[in-house]
Amino acid sequence: MQNTNRRVVVTGLGVISPIGNNVEECWKNMISGVHGIGPITLFDTTDYKAKVAAEVKDFDPRAYMDKTETLRSDRYAQFGLAAACQAVEESGVIGTLPPDRVAVYFGSGIGGIRTFTEEHTKLINRGPKRVSPYFVPMMIANMAAGQIAIRFNCQGAALPAVTACASGSNAIGEALRAIRHGYADAVITGGAEAAISQCGVAGFVNMQALSVSQDPDAACLPFDQRRGGFVIGEGAAALVLEEYEHAVKRGARIYGEVCGYGSTCDAYHITAPRPDADGGARAMEQALAEAGYRKGETVYVNAHGTGTPLNDVAETAAIKRALGEEEAQKAYVSSTKSMTGHMLGAAGAIEAVACLKAMEEGIIPPTIHLEEPDPACDLNYVPNQAVKAEVDLCLSNSLGFGGHNACLAFRKVRL
Repeated sequence: MQNTNRRVVVTGLGVISPIGNNVEECWKNMISGVHGIGPITLFDTTDYKAKVAAEVKDFDPRAYMDKTETLRSDRYAQFGLAAACQAVEESGVIGTLPPDRVAVYFGSGIGGIRTFTEEHTKLINRGPKRVSPYFVPMMIANMAAGQIAIRFNCQGAALPAVTACASGSNAIGEALRAIRHGYADAVITGGAEAAISQCGVAGFVNMQALSVSQDPDAACLPFDQRRGGFVIGEGAAALVLEEYEHAVKRGARIYGEVCGYGSTCDAYHITAPRPDADGGARAMEQALAEAGYRKGETVYVNAHGTGTPLNDVAETAAIKRALGEEEAQKAYVSSTKSMTGHMLGAAGAIEAVACLKAMEEGIIPPTIHLEEPDPACDLNYVPNQAVKAEVDLCLSNSLGFGGHNACLAFRKVRL
């Protein structure tokens, strides 16, 4: 272990999402209020209450891997590798460090559930000999991290974060700590998910977590009193995190600094948030403290904002406690899930990308379809239209089943 307080910056981004399969397209649609929600096409929904999802469109895995690799990898891992390829290419970090100084921390809440569903169907209908020999490596939730490490010869740690909907944020936060404390000099990090499958949707809808609206324009309604559940999404986002001095020395483009991270557990319930929002608030307080937050700074919070009845109220309370009532009312808060849907283990990663782009360009993405604000959700959620604003500090919240809470903090790089 080396220096315990090294600075960490972001030098590459990659995105595969329901609103664009690269950063530029995704960001353009995000600030334009374009959503990616529509009828599910990946399976027959005749017998399902939930009919809509935020699917990735026009994705060709062959642009990132050969035919054999595609046949031996689950959709979630294909998304993850594709996003990582984009981020690594932009960063240019590979080859500038010894392989054992580059790590991969890549999250997934569920992993290869599509593979599990398909191979289990083969087992039941055709017997055990028909199950693919690649079933296990395609299914397991660490394989996106493993495939990324293999592709780029990353011989440092290669770990998944598996904390449900907080997976992407926890992966980034743990990558921050790995560099800060000297275990790596660069980390490819983020999250990937592809759970729009028969089994995944059935499970979520039967636990009453999904919106059952059939109107794509009225299904995902964060902070709106009409909200009735989240819309499942899929995709991946990747970030290259790098030690600041190394990035500067090689002349890398720097999007911003990862300056804070909080990680807590509610220790309360397997799906419901604590009513007092204690866990979420403590995660935010930890990130704010690490980031050196000062009262009066302009803050943007990319909220977890799923559109579930309990989550949005609890998160609002957490923001108020962490920032204080007065500063919370001044902050910009938005849920980009209103456009991407809930990408589960990839959500925190794409929302980190949104924070970095918002900070870089001085534009806050909106919460779309917010027409009837819930009185219990009374902050500035940037309804329906992006706004121009220069912010001092960006926070990204992620709250996962199991009570997992993660918060990331970003600033522009200060010399």
